[in-house]
Amino acid sequence: MAKTTGSGGKVQYDDVVKRLEAIVASLEGGELSLEDSLERFAEGIALVKQGEGLLTDAEKRIEQLLTEDGQTAPIEVRELPAAPVTAATRAPPPAARKPSPPAEDDDVPF
Repeated sequence: MAKTTGSGGKVQYDDVVKRLEAIVASLEGGELSLEDSLERFAEGIALVKQGEGLLTDAEKRIEQLLTEDGQTAPIEVRELPAAPVTAATRAPPPAARKPSPPAEDDDVPF
């Protein structure tokens, strides 16, 4: 599948994603025959690989842009700390039912 679009005849990542979204929608629609579903699935797998290749190429270009004197500048990736599970972050317990007010003697039907 050598689809070319965008500037310079290169496949654009956005086009790959849009086509993948269309394939997923058609597969989830349930209107396709088994054969058509398998063809769409195979196309989707090829597009995923193509998208991964485009992302790898973009990553390489970014590394080249960050290079000084043949050395790749380190990229700092901050990991977000896991939020501790506390009483404040837990889901609240189901609301307790209010106790009904005690019946007064005047309300007793007998």
